[in-house]
Amino acid sequence: DTGNGEQLYECPMCSLTCTNFQILEEHVDLHLEEQSFLEGGNIKDLELAQQLQDEEYKRQRSQEDKREREEFKKLQRQYGLDNSGGYRQQFLKDVEREVDKGRMQPFEYHKRKADMMECLAFGIDDGKTKTSGVIEVLCKYYQNENKDVRRVWLSTGVDHFHSSFGDRGWGCGYRNFQMLLSSLLQNSLYNDCLRDTTLIPSIPKIQSMIEDAWREGFDPHGASHFNNKLHGSKAWIGACEIYSLLTSLRIKCQIIDFHKPTGPMGTHPRLFEWVLHYYSTDNDGGAKVVCTSKPPIYLQHQGHSRTVVGIEEKKNKTLCLLLFDPGCPSQEMQKLLKQNSDGTGLKLLRKFLGSLKEKQYQIVAVDGVLSLEEKATRRHASQVLTSEKVP
Repeated sequence: DTGNGEQLYECPMCSLTCTNFQILEEHVDLHLEEQSFLEGGNIKDLELAQQLQDEEYKRQRSQEDKREREEFKKLQRQYGLDNSGGYRQQFLKDVEREVDKGRMQPFEYHKRKADMMECLAFGIDDGKTKTSGVIEVLCKYYQNENKDVRRVWLSTGVDHFHSSFGDRGWGCGYRNFQMLLSSLLQNSLYNDCLRDTTLIPSIPKIQSMIEDAWREGFDPHGASHFNNKLHGSKAWIGACEIYSLLTSLRIKCQIIDFHKPTGPMGTHPRLFEWVLHYYSTDNDGGAKVVCTSKPPIYLQHQGHSRTVVGIEEKKNKTLCLLLFDPGCPSQEMQKLLKQNSDGTGLKLLRKFLGSLKEKQYQIVAVDGVLSLEEKATRRHASQVLTSEKVP
């Protein structure tokens, strides 16, 4: 009441004072309409924002799915699992390319093709990438070397094999198996195990041999990664496949996993020490050059594998591995057969501690023959665990 008899009405929402109740009602109705509009607008804004968010999520998910499919296809191509053919198909394609570029005559193409088909039919390697006699040359060289090598240990004779037209880019694991097998075939201890393998098998034959090991029950988990099939593919193999194949042949071996660096700057001194112990367990009588009875060692790391054929101990106590690399062509390896007295050619083989700095390494080392019972035990064990970790 204003005191002069005039009634005033206060808005309960904004405290505005009105002199007429009807005006107040209209004023309050405006408040309510505004609030309803704002609330409805907020709801619509939330719905729109949610819709936009859902559409963005679907778009990102679609892009991720596409990227994952492309990456998977890329990995399949990289590891030879894209159904693009195997050794035979790549061989023919590569030699045809050589003819097209004028680096090979047509008659040589036809001869190589005929030789390749014959070797595949018999399951044997053609020997065109093989270099023999390097270990024997090294033994003579070290006998006369007086500069910085205190002692050296060498494997029994090993032939070097390098990748060729049919397996370039993916065949290193198979070529290293051929190197290892070339040494085992010269050792009478393994005659019984290898009575069905008197010649070095071709890569497709090795693929079939690994499939045979899988069918026996070796490493079913690893086999599943290849859909239990290697033959006719360009699939990369590693330490587990080599282990399964050797064990199926009753050849005693083990996988040692150097799963992290054990020295400064990402180096692996424990790996070098293990190799030294492996070779030096033979009773050598303190000789400077020890031509051991030990087979070479299969050495695997991400993307490549090589074969350890010996180890040097320098006069300053540092160690140096001697490696056969299947990526090194026979033309280079054969230069070692004419080794100069200064040993410059050994750069192809020598790997010092600072040269091996991959995050992880695995080795497969052979040490004897398994009985049938031991083979069965290892087959069962390989279904659970095939790798021993070095801390």
